[in-house]
Amino acid sequence: MLFREIPGLSSIKKTLIHSVQSNHVAHAQLFHGPVGSGNLALAWAYATYINCEDKQSDDACGRCASCAKMRKLVHPDFYHIFPTATTKKVKEAESDAYLPLWREFTAEQPYGALPNWLEHIGVEGNKQGNISAEEARKIIQKLSLKAFEAEYKILLIWQPEMLNQSSANALLKILEEPPAKTLFLLVCNDANKLLTTILSRTQRVSVPQFSDEDITSYLAEKAHVESSRAKQIAYLSEGNLNKALALSKNQGQGKHQWFANWMRMAYKPDVAALVKLADEFDAFSKEDQKGMMEYGLNIFRDLLMWKSGAESLVRLEGEELTFVQNFSKAVNLRALELISGEFSQTYYYLERNARAKILHLDLSLLIAKLFKQK
Repeated sequence: MLFREIPGLSSIKKTLIHSVQSNHVAHAQLFHGPVGSGNLALAWAYATYINCEDKQSDDACGRCASCAKMRKLVHPDFYHIFPTATTKKVKEAESDAYLPLWREFTAEQPYGALPNWLEHIGVEGNKQGNISAEEARKIIQKLSLKAFEAEYKILLIWQPEMLNQSSANALLKILEEPPAKTLFLLVCNDANKLLTTILSRTQRVSVPQFSDEDITSYLAEKAHVESSRAKQIAYLSEGNLNKALALSKNQGQGKHQWFANWMRMAYKPDVAALVKLADEFDAFSKEDQKGMMEYGLNIFRDLLMWKSGAESLVRLEGEELTFVQNFSKAVNLRALELISGEFSQTYYYLERNARAKILHLDLSLLIAKLFKQK
């Protein structure tokens, strides 16, 4: 990954390049940005630039042996930690076991999110990705060795929010006493889930959402989307390039249809249908269950804006927009606020492995009750 392959974000690129040129590279940096931002791509391009054998004034050369290895993620001094889980094919939940799949994923989806990754590696059922303490301890052993060929050893940790307490403490230890010539690049979406002691030992690189113009040009050049459609997708994606790429491939309609049917059954209410939907929800993967709650929160946010007279702020089209327009007429403002709170609460319990079927049915019956409030 090279800086010039990432759309926009010119000021951040210049800052990162200047830090290398002026020899002011912090030993631990946190690339913090929302889902679908360029935080992973920037950290990857930054690591490529640091190890480049023929650095240019505005980017890595892209031609030297180091750049070639960094592009393929096979550089011996570039280490990776990311969330994993056991699957039918891989029984060890460690990053090293998933490196071939990680290389595929980052090549295909450098702006992808955690659910995309877990789907890519074949995680099923209620399993959630996490980073174990044992993995953090093993990386200490690797980093204790001298660099093979580069000036720096670089450890990239993707989604450090998935560290549990013991693995976070193990990471904290190596951040406090880093080996010589070792850099840590943490790439996260929610810094609030990190230990404050880890935050205090990293230099923050705040990565914003992409602009509509950046997404439009990227879709036109890389995904070969027609110009007018690219502009429309950029508007709908709200700065999330991962979402924009999914929209360009017409992905995500199945989620809306399932959600819309769920809400209609709750509005009737049809208890037998809601019980059946709860069984279906229970069969979803854990990430898909949480994804449905996030989707519901977004839809109810749009319903609240539409109901409050802020229609211009609603970035939806097609069936989703029709759903919001129709449902806003049938449900009062107070009920929408309460339902949004219940979705957040359900998401919280799903993260803590509560039984999905019970949570979904309980939420459905509560929504049905709130829909009838006048």
